[in-house]
Amino acid sequence: MSSAAGSSAAPEDVLIRRENGILIVTINRPAQRNAVNGAVSAGVARALDLLDSSSELRVGVLHGAGTAFCAGMDLKAFAAGEQIRDPERGFAGLVERPPAKPLIAAVEGWALGGGFEIVLACDLVTAGKSAKFGLPEARRGLAARGGGVFRLPRRLPQAVAMELIMTGAPLDAARAEHFGLVNRLVDDGQALVAALELAAQVAASAPMSVRASKAVAIDSVAWPLDEGFQRQRAYLEPVFASQDAAEGVAAFRERRDPVWQDQ
Repeated sequence: MSSAAGSSAAPEDVLIRRENGILIVTINRPAQRNAVNGAVSAGVARALDLLDSSSELRVGVLHGAGTAFCAGMDLKAFAAGEQIRDPERGFAGLVERPPAKPLIAAVEGWALGGGFEIVLACDLVTAGKSAKFGLPEARRGLAARGGGVFRLPRRLPQAVAMELIMTGAPLDAARAEHFGLVNRLVDDGQALVAALELAAQVAASAPMSVRASKAVAIDSVAWPLDEGFQRQRAYLEPVFASQDAAEGVAAFRERRDPVWQDQ
């Protein structure tokens, strides 16, 4: 993608394309197993800014070029003093501020360290059967500070998450699907295809409803249970008052596909 003034993002590091309301974002450093440098963080951040700001885009799909999803941080770039973290969205232009719209990770091969943290920052996951996930930081005297140590226990059973965090052992795709981390497990090489199929289903739903529901699902983790109904009102009442709510009911009655206005 094109870089903004003052950005270090290079066209070959992050590629984007649009397809039927879907923004497809490719980390394009296959020779480095798509390890994240400053250019990748800046490029992904710009892509997600586009996703959130464009009324034509409903959902994003993120994947890696070549045989790996992402090997984590580019240690050579870090050692050279390169600024890896995007100032607004954090590592990989994602982990500290994911997009308001849905984001699907399409995983082939390894999602390792920061690469796994990218996956955990996404809403849905498709994976090839040979995909593997891991947080090996503890084996290197480090810690997964890109969200892994607090997101993983929310996505996996506590004991399983703690084992992965403390031992650095990998999790294969079949086991990840078993525990609900992976939505679609497919033949190797088909993760992107499956992600686009899943994205098309998301894109068919009312965009305002999807965004508001995602926000409640994420933010409500910190809500006291007895305050849930009260707190969700600010998120969901605008949905029920929207033109799309009326359109959804009309389309159901008329047995036709709805035409969403996102308002």
